[in-house]
Amino acid sequence: MPVCPNCGYEYIEGVAICPDCNARLIDARDLPKFEELSEDDWVLVYTSGNEVEVEMIKGALESAGLEANILSQKDRNFPAPGDLSVVKLMVRKSDVEAALNYIRDAKQNQDDSPDE
Repeated sequence: MPVCPNCGYEYIEGVAICPDCNARLIDARDLPKFEELSEDDWVLVYTSGNEVEVEMIKGALESAGLEANILSQKDRNFPAPGDLSVVKLMVRKSDVEAALNYIRDAKQNQDDSPDE
């Protein structure tokens, strides 16, 4: 069965190009096998109520070669004063020590910098 290597959609025989992303379809048996991950592969390394702060830390970790994911429990549908959300930053188990060191060093550098 033809499959798009970009978006993963399956098509009927005879279709050669994915109409969504314009990629040439390949046989499903030729798709690369991806490592399956479970929630046990990820560890919480940082929490905050500030989504922007967590996004910035995630970007910094990724630029250092560490894969990171954000789990946001922010509910924009609930009108309430203040911010009751919790934003969590998760990294792979194998990257926990490096991520924690990176976050600690970044926080320490932030605290040591002179205020403007």
